[in-house]
Amino acid sequence: MPNKKMTKMITDILFIAAGAFIFALAVNLFVIPNDFGEGGVTGVTIILYYLFHWSPSIVNLIINSFLLIVGYRFLDKKTIIYTVLAVAFNSLFLHLTQGWSLHSDEKTVNALFAGVFAGVGIGMIVRVGGTTAGTVILARLANKYLDWSISYGLLFFDLIVAFSSLFIIGPENLMFTIVLLYVGTKVMDFIIEGLNPKKAVMIISKHQHAIAEQVNRVMDRGVTVLSGHGFYTKEAKEVLYIVISKQEVSQLKKIVKEADKDAFVTIHDVRDVFGEGFVDISK
Repeated sequence: MPNKKMTKMITDILFIAAGAFIFALAVNLFVIPNDFGEGGVTGVTIILYYLFHWSPSIVNLIINSFLLIVGYRFLDKKTIIYTVLAVAFNSLFLHLTQGWSLHSDEKTVNALFAGVFAGVGIGMIVRVGGTTAGTVILARLANKYLDWSISYGLLFFDLIVAFSSLFIIGPENLMFTIVLLYVGTKVMDFIIEGLNPKKAVMIISKHQHAIAEQVNRVMDRGVTVLSGHGFYTKEAKEVLYIVISKQEVSQLKKIVKEADKDAFVTIHDVRDVFGEGFVDISK
């Protein structure tokens, strides 16, 4: 078990480092060269860079150090440790990639790629339980206490910072900034939610026992049996409730079709799944 925890921690740290590097590329390759703004602490550091040419890496480290004090009171120990690492890696890679360049005069393309890189970078960090401090801490607090989506909470706080840069970067670049923040939010949502969205399936069939047995045996998935009845006929019915990955839907359809072609099946998208076989609810 200790080895398993150590392997998980090392993997998480590598994810954080990679995410910080990708986010730094978004800033130094796409945002600053095109005079775009950004959200959160990064947006503030970029504004200060445009005004006074202060190093974004140093300012980022200083401001986030103060915000970590706030986060320390509200976030768990693991999140704080991972956030300290994320802030350190972020400042380091912002400094190391400062002189990097990518020649492109198409601002629309640059805004889209800035959003993709930023979304992937922050998403990787948040996915393993860290934050990049700043507004990500506020977004995680909003998620914890108000049940906001982390990505949309981050967009809300980031837009506040972005709009404050209007008189520095101008209306056109502000519009590009809003585009990159929106793209970043959608990409980050995709990274956090994962590549395998879950599906909740409800099945009403006269051969429910045969279907449940096959799901247990072939798919190795649990089946919950709910009691119900038809409103008109008052006939008692057993409803099967199963949560599976998107990739398992076709296999389940095949099982149902073989057991009962007249079965009634509904399939719903599921955002979060906690419990045995999925994610530990304590995480």
